[in-house]
Amino acid sequence: MNIIVCVKQVLDPEAPPASFKIDAATNRVVPPQGVSPVVDPYGENAVEAALRIRDAQGGGKVTAISLGNNLLREVVKKPLSMGADELVLLEDDAFADGDSWSTAYALAMAIKKIGQFDLILCGREASDWNAGQVGSGIAEILGLPSVTLAKKIDIKDGKALVKRGTPEGYEVIEVSLPALITVSNEVGEPRYPTIKGIMAAKKKQPVVWKPADIGVNPSQVGAAGRRTKMLKLFQPVREGKCEIVGGESPEEAGINLAIRLRQAKVL
Repeated sequence: MNIIVCVKQVLDPEAPPASFKIDAATNRVVPPQGVSPVVDPYGENAVEAALRIRDAQGGGKVTAISLGNNLLREVVKKPLSMGADELVLLEDDAFADGDSWSTAYALAMAIKKIGQFDLILCGREASDWNAGQVGSGIAEILGLPSVTLAKKIDIKDGKALVKRGTPEGYEVIEVSLPALITVSNEVGEPRYPTIKGIMAAKKKQPVVWKPADIGVNPSQVGAAGRRTKMLKLFQPVREGKCEIVGGESPEEAGINLAIRLRQAKVL
């Protein structure tokens, strides 16, 4: 069972919102001081799903792949420390500032170069832009069937049985392999890297590919390959106010509160 997992280095989504700043002139996020990047948490869920499938199948290979520039090895090697077998990095200036399309295209071409795979797993979305488009884009480019928002994946007889989350609950879908599945955080908590896994990851060197290595022109990827144009990037303004509803007694205060909530159409 050969599984490819797409992961992404992102700014820590747990960082305080006040630490993020926007450069309005360039429509870019200014990296906050003192906040280290991490592997996207949804990507970690996808790695966990891949490792569980490999364990259930009694063996196989899990290859993690990540795209970006100036990727920190101590960050992007986390899938290796969790138990993945190989790490492929698409790392070059040309890959920077892409949109969902140019990112999906580059990853799809890299997966073509890898060649043999039974399953591609992605997180449901990345925690920086929350677009949730890259996984489906890879599937479309490679001509693969895809299922999104998987809560559970079972592999049997060349097919994947996927429990897929919906607003009403879940549905069960059977899909033939090879296929691409995006994984929800409901698949379960990612395992903690062990000391043995961390030491093994330090010894493994990632495979690094440039655009030419995956057979693409730099004009097709990153900012040059974008098919969308960002008009404005801004931080939403959230304002709140507090109104104290009182009364001569607790009972009267309760009645006044109920009346005020009805006026506000909360009740």
